[in-house]
Amino acid sequence: MKAEWIQSVELQIGQAIRQATALSGGCIGDVYRLDLADGRRLVAKVSDGSSAALDIEGYMLRYLREHSRLPVPDVLTSTPRLLLMSYLEGDSHFNAAAQRHAADLLAELHRVRGSAYGLERDTLIGGLHQPNPPTDSWIAFFRDQRLRYMAQEAARVGRLPEAVLRRVEQLAGRLDRWLTEPEYPALIHGDMWTTNILAQSGRITGFIDPAIYYADPEIELAFSTLFGTFDRPFFEQYQQHRRLRPGFFEERRDLYNLYPLLVHVRLFGGGYVGSVEMTLRKFGC
Repeated sequence: MKAEWIQSVELQIGQAIRQATALSGGCIGDVYRLDLADGRRLVAKVSDGSSAALDIEGYMLRYLREHSRLPVPDVLTSTPRLLLMSYLEGDSHFNAAAQRHAADLLAELHRVRGSAYGLERDTLIGGLHQPNPPTDSWIAFFRDQRLRYMAQEAARVGRLPEAVLRRVEQLAGRLDRWLTEPEYPALIHGDMWTTNILAQSGRITGFIDPAIYYADPEIELAFSTLFGTFDRPFFEQYQQHRRLRPGFFEERRDLYNLYPLLVHVRLFGGGYVGSVEMTLRKFGC
């Protein structure tokens, strides 16, 4: 007997689904490639949890589609429990040519300007709530809505020791020693993790699983180095479009990567706490 969600999709698209193949990824739902009777392919994310929020992911993909030229899937259906999208070919292996293409695409994305830091609504990162109250100051936004918020969330669920939380709070109060206000709030993808980018034959075919908001684009660039997503070819090409101010690789990269590290602490705990402490020590906290 077909799953209820498969029957629902067939009714919506007017096509029989010949095969539903489980795919990897998806923090907020199970992911399937759907092979249709007419030869087309779609992707479905399905969630049956009480806190299902796939409609937020659909909103973020549509926002990127409407406000930028970043290649993202077309959203066909977006409800809290079902997200139906176009299927994008590609994998998460990036040669130098693909990295340079990614740099071109992200540099263009980062030219999209907002009126404030944050967004018109809250979003998600890794399935976690991501607050985005519009804020005039980037330093204040990063301090309160990224570092303090996620550290407090990680401590609340018992994955960040209280002593480390106090050290994060201490660093958050000193950010103006290393950060300055950017030229403007720039739109970012927000979750520049390797499996959220697809490439084929030296070209980027799509960006998926966003965590969008308006930010200092350096936080996006920093995240791309945290788990080795991009390296020299990407940064050489990106700087053909936007020069990085001195101190990014030496200081600000580690400072900005505290946020995704705290996200990982909130999700997984364990060794990520040590990575947070290493960064805190670097900045004297």
